[in-house]
Amino acid sequence: MVKYEDALKELEQIVERMENDEVGIDEMAAQLKRAHQLIKICRDRLTKTDEEIRKMLLKD
Repeated sequence: MVKYEDALKELEQIVERMENDEVGIDEMAAQLKRAHQLIKICRDRLTKTDEEIRKMLLKD
């Protein structure tokens, strides 16, 4: 399981490589697919954490 911080760091690296034109056209599709996976991981973790915090706050 990928940690949120690791997923975010990898996503930032992909974006930086694309901004610097370091990704060739052949690699672009694979990098975009991986970026999409990483975004989903981050979004899911943030949603889960938000739900946990809301549950804790409602208990009080």
